[in-house]
Amino acid sequence: MKIYTKTGDAGTTMLFGGGRVPKYHLRIETYGTVDELNSFIGLLRDQDIKNSHKKFLVKTQEDLFTLGSILALNPDKKNAKPPKWRSAAVKGLERRIDRMEGDLEPLSSFILPGGNTVVSYCHLARCVCRRCERLCVLLNENEKVPAHVLTFLNRLSDYLFVLARALANESGAEEIPWKSR
Repeated sequence: MKIYTKTGDAGTTMLFGGGRVPKYHLRIETYGTVDELNSFIGLLRDQDIKNSHKKFLVKTQEDLFTLGSILALNPDKKNAKPPKWRSAAVKGLERRIDRMEGDLEPLSSFILPGGNTVVSYCHLARCVCRRCERLCVLLNENEKVPAHVLTFLNRLSDYLFVLARALANESGAEEIPWKSR
């Protein structure tokens, strides 16, 4: 199978299950942003972080591939079957958040993103995740998006925020509180 098909040369792309839409279609923008998020998580995973974080990030990337496939599904094709969603995905994020928060000082203010390169990559992934969530909410206004997709992305942005704090803590990076003027 060749990587190029030439079928998208005129600015359209095929949805999972059939049917073509313009490459600027909201559905394409949405699952393209999931792909961008997955790439940022891969960048984060490639850093010098604990192996337990890396393993969980791989599982998260697998969940994002599934999520992207679900979003790529043509909603008009009722016979197209989406990939099976791992129902434990959200609970897994919540368990990791709870575990990491147990080792962190409680927040008393907003913090500025950053601290070191690894922490900054994590904050970038969090921002892309939030954009992805916003796009899914917008898509849901026009075409049904499964509720677990929205829940997963919401929880994933929480996880990435807490992971950024945990990575700062583990590396000794300073968290700088935001001070309102």
